[in-house]
Amino acid sequence: MSTQKSFSNLLAKLILVVILFSFTINTYAQFGGPSRVKAKLIAEVTSLQPGQAFWIAVQLKMHPGWHVYWRNVGDTGLETNVDWQLPEGLEAGELEWPFPERIVEEPLVVYGYHGEIHLLQKIKVDKSVKPGTKLKIGGKISWLVCAETCVPGDTTIFVELPVKKENPAAVPEHIQLFSDARVQLPLKHSDWQFSAMVEDKQLTIQAVAPEWLKGDFKRVLFFPYQTNFISYGAEQNLQKSGQAFRLSIPLAENDLSIPDTLKGILFSQEGWRGPGSEKAVEIIVPLSDELAQHSTASSGLNSIWLALLFSFLGGIILNLMPCVLPVLSIKIMGFIKQAHDEHIAPWKHGLSFTIGVLFSFLALAGLLLLLKAGGEQLGWGFQLQSPGFLIFVTLFMFLFGLSLLGVFQIGASMTTVGGKAQNLKGLSSSFMSGILATIVATPCTAPFMGSALGFALAQPAWVALLVFFFLGLGMAAPFLLISSIPALMKYVPKPGRWMESLEQFMGFLLLATVVWLLWVLGIQVGANALMLVIIGLLFSGFAAWIYGRWGNMAMPKRTRIIAWMLALVFLLGSNAYVLTNIDKYAVLPQQSATPSEGIQWQQFSAEKLETLLKQNKPVFIDFTAAWCLSCQVNEQVAFSSQEVQNKFAELGITALKADWTKRDAKIAKALAKYGRNSVPLYVLYDGKSSEPQLLPEIITPGIVLDALNNLK
Repeated sequence: MSTQKSFSNLLAKLILVVILFSFTINTYAQFGGPSRVKAKLIAEVTSLQPGQAFWIAVQLKMHPGWHVYWRNVGDTGLETNVDWQLPEGLEAGELEWPFPERIVEEPLVVYGYHGEIHLLQKIKVDKSVKPGTKLKIGGKISWLVCAETCVPGDTTIFVELPVKKENPAAVPEHIQLFSDARVQLPLKHSDWQFSAMVEDKQLTIQAVAPEWLKGDFKRVLFFPYQTNFISYGAEQNLQKSGQAFRLSIPLAENDLSIPDTLKGILFSQEGWRGPGSEKAVEIIVPLSDELAQHSTASSGLNSIWLALLFSFLGGIILNLMPCVLPVLSIKIMGFIKQAHDEHIAPWKHGLSFTIGVLFSFLALAGLLLLLKAGGEQLGWGFQLQSPGFLIFVTLFMFLFGLSLLGVFQIGASMTTVGGKAQNLKGLSSSFMSGILATIVATPCTAPFMGSALGFALAQPAWVALLVFFFLGLGMAAPFLLISSIPALMKYVPKPGRWMESLEQFMGFLLLATVVWLLWVLGIQVGANALMLVIIGLLFSGFAAWIYGRWGNMAMPKRTRIIAWMLALVFLLGSNAYVLTNIDKYAVLPQQSATPSEGIQWQQFSAEKLETLLKQNKPVFIDFTAAWCLSCQVNEQVAFSSQEVQNKFAELGITALKADWTKRDAKIAKALAKYGRNSVPLYVLYDGKSSEPQLLPEIITPGIVLDALNNLK
């Protein structure tokens, strides 16, 4: 009975195809003239080289509303076909299909393409092909294009390419085309684990995510290579279980053609290697009676707790970063003074400082998540990519440093206010210290921190905010501990003249931070604009001197008012001029591929990386920024090593530097491809596989050499 039913269904489909084909012939005869498809053959290179392969693309442009078909057409249709006609010595591999659309044509569902597509083809050139000749490459492309009606079409097209001894150059205007086309191809090698089973007239596909990928999928579609297997029009249901996603698909009624091995692609808008990555992944797995074992939902919870732990440890380590230590040292000075003042409760200052840190981390994280939700490509530390923000922080640090050096005293005019007001001022100061420490801490991506942040930004908003909360909690923990346990305060030395010397020394540390900030700013805006900022700091320093000399409480009231007004005029006027004219004076420094410490660095671009990988060349990518002190230390420690430089030259590694000092959406997108949102990041391709190796954020010559030695 089942066999009779299956035969009836098959016969009905055959009759439908015959009717469609008959209607197609009549339509073609009726319309005549040119097809609704324009076909073109596009080569990626300008010439051919004996013994080397090259890529060529079949471009199909459909009229609006019309579509052609994928390799599996679905319920009905005709597969697009390329019949290559190649000269002797050239051999075509398998045609590479981009992922298709699911096109509903009630009551049918078909798989195909609208708009414009590129079918990629890799062609090998034999070593026997002689340079100096021209080869004619092409063939016959045939299709069925449909809208309300269907029209078959075909054309024979060729391109001629010369054969040369030297390495072929890419056609400049085709680089982006091929790069975009490759993104549309299904990912053939990944860290995902797939399994599949058939039970009760239903196909179930299980996809277990790799540990490093912490995203989610709203919808997944399966497009099989095999025909007459699943029900094309049925709903495909997705469920999540821990790290595993399970997709359930009803089988076709005539399920006699169930294969032993499942072949096809899984499609998701979210990307199989994170946001912005490939939307399709190829799956080739045997069909079995049960799905492979996978981790439970608790593993996801464990991963979150692990990320929180790493965030907490990363926050503690941030206290040791050179860009944070000066600010925190000043806070220590405050604790020293409070330790011997019985009228002030130190734990209140520690708590106020902690609240300031947590507030800042959550505010910056919320802003980052908000901007990313709006489509911005940003990462942690993004605020130091803004010249205006850099100028503000530099001015703040500069004035704070002058205050510590005794040029003026912040809050000196409030010395006559009662103890309660003084205490409020102190708590406010602790709160502001927490904010300032957070601002300068964010660029210093410490160990444990980068992975946790990459994890956080791939999670739901509440998880991301929780990770940032623990990062801030770790940073504030040592100070909260010292201020909360009075027994620890007895180890703090007694006040004395040494405190004044230490305070002035801290002022010089802040001025050193100003020098670093100016260096970062100079890289972004050039020497002319940097000089404008320095002149603004000079006038700001003059304003601080006027305020300190004549604005203190020892001076008559009229003198104080005049001093305050003059200080404000110099301070606000000079900095307003700087901020409004910075773009006018800014001249972007020329980015050049100059040698750095013996390694020939080239400027990074996604297109260049794609070309190098296509040529099977080993590639090392350094994602860095001038405002990232960890990056600069790594540069001096690892890349200055003569042994590392020699190994780069010996292995013929192409070194690419992705400089993120200025905001660059392309670099941010590239970082997201590797699951990161911060620098430093070091990526190594061996030239044989498309899967990269990610090195630790803190590197040494030994770590780099171990990774390079594995390439042999």
